[in-house]
Amino acid sequence: MTSASPSIVQAAAPLRVATWNINSVRLRAPLLRHLVDELDPDVLCLQETKTPDEHFPHEAAEALGYTHRIIKGMKGYNGVAVLSRRPISLVEDGKDWCSKGDCRHLGVLVDVPGEPVEIHNFYVPAGGDVPDPEVNPKFAHKLDFVAEVTDWTAGRGPAKRSVLVGDLNIAPLEHDVWSHKQMVGVVSHTPVEVEAMERWIAAGEWHDALRHFVPPEQKLYTWWSYRAKDWRASDRGRRLDHVWVSQDLAGGLRRHAVLKDARDWVQTSDHVPVLMEIAV
Repeated sequence: MTSASPSIVQAAAPLRVATWNINSVRLRAPLLRHLVDELDPDVLCLQETKTPDEHFPHEAAEALGYTHRIIKGMKGYNGVAVLSRRPISLVEDGKDWCSKGDCRHLGVLVDVPGEPVEIHNFYVPAGGDVPDPEVNPKFAHKLDFVAEVTDWTAGRGPAKRSVLVGDLNIAPLEHDVWSHKQMVGVVSHTPVEVEAMERWIAAGEWHDALRHFVPPEQKLYTWWSYRAKDWRASDRGRRLDHVWVSQDLAGGLRRHAVLKDARDWVQTSDHVPVLMEIAV
């Protein structure tokens, strides 16, 4: 009598999550094809969509296989969207941050084998030009927003089976900017913002997935200003776009990509797409 051959169990494919501040989804909808050709994400989180929900380019997303979509937009500015090839559902405990109704956050549950994965897509206020909340209401709003999100995060406890992505508009580490010495007083890299982000990370016990792959002593950017005549030659970038994962997913990090060449696409955003591949 022969024994049966052991069954072969195939591991589930990793979850591929991308984030991109698209800076107007209607204007740049054709560029989504380039992003998919290069990165092929299962879930695509967009920020600064700049369009009310009724004008979102659903046909472009559908043509790329993103049959599941949750959007939260407004006319002219802000706005976030989650496009997915896997079924998703809205996380019901999302908040109206700072009571402004300005469409800066979406939380979704992604249907994957086993337990679902929670993904939060954030667009943090840029904060204007003057790093003084007493004279700059935009900077005050930014600090208030991050503080409120931090309190909310702390109230939920350590993140579990979760991913947080988005344009967080803070470059926290020395080599997240082209020159720490020259940028330390510039909005996005000031000590008060860096400390606020550190508190946010600690509140959820988040793991910085990009710096999991790229050591802190190496330069890492996701944004280059439109003002630069030759952005690639000057390379005065900042890491404003982030991917964080909960500690229980940190061991499943498989690969990352920062699509730097996207900064050269025609009529592109000043941000570039970022991909994270995670075994969940």
